[in-house]
Amino acid sequence: MVRGTSGPRSLREIFDSPLAAVTELPTGQTQLFVGLHLIHEVTSPQAFGMLAERDIEVAYPDLTHATVDHIVPTADQSRPYADDAAEEMMAELEANVQGTGIEFDHPGTGEQGIVHVIGPEQGLTQPGMTIVCGDSHTSTHGAFGALAFGIGTSQIRDVLATGTIAMEKQKVRRIEVTGELGSYVGAKDVILTIIRRLGTDGGVGHVYEYGGEAISALDMEGRMSICNMSVEGGARAGYVNPDATTYEWLRETDAFRSDPGEFERHKSYWESIRSEETAEYDDVVEIDGNEIEPVVTWGTTPGQGIGVGEAIPDPDALPEDEREVARCAQQHMGVSPGDRMEGYGIDVAFLGSCTNARLADLRAAAKIVEGREVHSDVRGLVVPGSQRVKEAAEREGLNRAFEAAGFEWRGAGCSMCLGMNEDQLRGAERCASSSNRNFVGRQGSKEGRTVLMSPVMVAAAAIEGEVTDVRTLREVTAA
Repeated sequence: MVRGTSGPRSLREIFDSPLAAVTELPTGQTQLFVGLHLIHEVTSPQAFGMLAERDIEVAYPDLTHATVDHIVPTADQSRPYADDAAEEMMAELEANVQGTGIEFDHPGTGEQGIVHVIGPEQGLTQPGMTIVCGDSHTSTHGAFGALAFGIGTSQIRDVLATGTIAMEKQKVRRIEVTGELGSYVGAKDVILTIIRRLGTDGGVGHVYEYGGEAISALDMEGRMSICNMSVEGGARAGYVNPDATTYEWLRETDAFRSDPGEFERHKSYWESIRSEETAEYDDVVEIDGNEIEPVVTWGTTPGQGIGVGEAIPDPDALPEDEREVARCAQQHMGVSPGDRMEGYGIDVAFLGSCTNARLADLRAAAKIVEGREVHSDVRGLVVPGSQRVKEAAEREGLNRAFEAAGFEWRGAGCSMCLGMNEDQLRGAERCASSSNRNFVGRQGSKEGRTVLMSPVMVAAAAIEGEVTDVRTLREVTAA
C-alpha cells in the first residue's frame, strides 16, 4: 500500500493525488496504483491464464487477496463439491494462487466469505486506497473513504501484472441525505430511495459521494450497504468520507488491533483525505431522510421501488422511456397499477448477500423473528456474509433465534443473491430478499420473482408470509 502525509481534499482530486495516480496516459485516462486487489473464483481464472501464456508473475501478491464466495455451497462445504462446475472453479483458484504469495481465504481457514465482507472486517479495506475486484459491487469499500470499483477480466490481468489500472476521470455527485431516519428505516431504504429518484442509469459517468446527517448517523454496515448498491444506480463507485465511525471500526480490525501507534499514524493520513466543506461537485442532490419509509421493489430493477404504503405506479404516468419496461415488470411480478406491495405473498425469505449479511444486519433481523415462527408456506434462509460473521452470530445466539423460528442457518457465501450454487428459487416462487438485484432470473429461476427490501423487512415478511410493514408488527409497535 502506498502511504503519505497528505492527500486529496475532495474525491475528485484522488485522480491527481501522488498516492494513487501514476501518470496520465495518452488516451486521457489516469493510470492508478491499486492498493488492494480482491479476487474470487469466478472472474480471475481467465486472467491468471493470460499471465501464464506470457510467463508473467503477479506483481504485487502482498496487495492481492483471494477468497471463494460465488459458487461455494452453503449447506455442505465438504470436498469435492457436489456441483462439478463449482468444484472445477474452486480447484482452478487454488491452483492459480499456489506459490504466488497471494493470501487465500478458503473455507478451511475460518476467514472465508463474500469478498466485500472479508475486506472490511479484516482491515484490508482502508481510506484513501484504490480498490478493485472482478465484481461490480466492489463499490461497497467506498464506505471507508476508498475509491473502489469493479473491473473486467482483462483489467484483472493488467492489475495482476502491473499493480495499476487505467480509468477515465469521473464526475462527482454529492448526495446529501438530511434529517433523521425513522424507526426501522435504514440504509437499504435510503439507497433504494436514491435509485428510485435518480434512476438506474442516473449515475453513469459519476461517483456518488454520500453525506448529510442521516449518512453520518449510520454505522459502517449501513454505509457499506449504500455504497454497495451505488452501481445499481449506474454510478462507477460510492464514497463516504472517513470519520470517527470509520476509525473505530478500523481500530478493531486485524490490521491495527495490536499496534495502536500504527493506527494513529494512519489516522493522521485518513483525516487529510476528507473532502473539505468547500469542495466543489459536478452536481448536488438533497434527499430528506425524515420522509423515507421502508422501501420494497415492485418490478425487476432496483429502481422500481416504492414505500411500503404507496401504490404501484401506472406505467402510463411514468416517463415515456420507462413505460414498456414497467409494463413487462408488472406482468412478470403479477402486480397491477394501484396495487400495494404490502400483502404480496412470498414463498422464500432470503437474508444474505454482500449488501446485507453482516453481523449488524443479522442482529436486526433476529430481533424481529425472536419468539415468532416463519410462516408455514415460507422457506427461510439465513446466509452469513463470512465465516467470521457466522461465528460471531453463533456466539451471540442469533443462529438459535433464527432456527427456532424456522429459518435454515447456512454457511458463508453469495448464495441466493445470484443463484450460482444450490440456493435458488424454484419455478415462479416469490422471494423477499435482502440482496441487491431483482433482475429476471437473478436468483436461479427465470420465472422467479424477487422483492428487494431491508433485513428487518425480510424478517417481517417471513413471519407473516407476505410483504409486511415491519413497523406494524404488534410487539415491534409496542416496543
